[in-house]
Amino acid sequence: MTGWSCLVTGAGGFLGQRIVHLLVEEKELKEIRVLDKAFRPELREEFSKLQNKTKLTVLEGDILDEPFLKRACQDVSVVIHTACIIDVFGVTHRQSIMNVNVKGTQLLLEACVQASVPVFIYTSTLEVAGPNSYKEIIQNGHEEEPLENTWPAPYPYSKKLAEKAVLAANGWTLKNGDTLYTCALRPMYIYGEGGPFLSASINEALNNNGILSSVGKFSTVNPVYVGNVAWAHILALRALRDPKKAPSVQGQFYYISDDTPHQSYDNLNYILSKEFGLCLDSRWSLPLSLMYWIGFLLEAVSFLLSPVYSYQPPFNRHTVTLSNSVFTFSYKKAQRDLAYKPLYSWEEAKQKTMEWVGSLVDRHKETLKSKTQ
Repeated sequence: MTGWSCLVTGAGGFLGQRIVHLLVEEKELKEIRVLDKAFRPELREEFSKLQNKTKLTVLEGDILDEPFLKRACQDVSVVIHTACIIDVFGVTHRQSIMNVNVKGTQLLLEACVQASVPVFIYTSTLEVAGPNSYKEIIQNGHEEEPLENTWPAPYPYSKKLAEKAVLAANGWTLKNGDTLYTCALRPMYIYGEGGPFLSASINEALNNNGILSSVGKFSTVNPVYVGNVAWAHILALRALRDPKKAPSVQGQFYYISDDTPHQSYDNLNYILSKEFGLCLDSRWSLPLSLMYWIGFLLEAVSFLLSPVYSYQPPFNRHTVTLSNSVFTFSYKKAQRDLAYKPLYSWEEAKQKTMEWVGSLVDRHKETLKSKTQ
């Protein structure tokens, strides 16, 4: 295993940068290549500080640029592919999502074949499994259950197709005659410092007298801390590079959760922010069945207006289902095959996330102060 190298796509993102921070601690790693469309100046500076641990090469470019991908994959031992467009609410154009999430993944797999990269780890999502109905209850689900998302929404659909492409590529013959080994990780809803959904909820509440908008009070989910998801990627690459462990991991997918308590999305947001005076909206809310049918009507309005006007509904049937289902999963298979055990406890994850939420609150106060001066 001497002198290996790793390419991380989407390395400028919420999860990607956490993977990079763990990667630099790996033994005999000679180079990390971090790839994204663009890197914020502060993240470039953060990455430059890691240079004293291992060589870190920053690559800015498009996941749909074939020559760029071929150069990025040259002399690489492992690819961790986290890059994608995450769009739960249907804001981004469908074709853009399909291009980046599906075509981008296919082009990267082909680049791996040409550059003879033997290991490919794909960051999938729980959404490839569902939920398909808020009436369907899945508790402590596992990989042997034949669950598949049936929504036509571009994000889960594109991730489902991309994951299938990655797992189907397992066993491909590389240009040098070696074999490509792949696996996919399906994390639960990811929270932690820098989390985009949590950040949006907190900032919205700070501009709304400290009241957290309801995002899913009827849900029961098992969120996962970002540090533990990053750790699962490290264990997956170790397993696929280990001749003894690799056979049981090749071509497999794994649900990644941790010991965060099962709860609603609303409750998680509240627990992580109540110390700073934020509270849940106590107003009466519509029954779930009525919300679902209003979502259907909003979709119909959006469709009817589409020839002349692009109307983006505040919610639809898919988002109502996604936000209000009982949908939890076990990490036993990852524990068995990858030796996965959460790196951070719930208490540690909660503390770290709350400190970050506190920094958002402080920043908001500073902004208000500067406006009144």
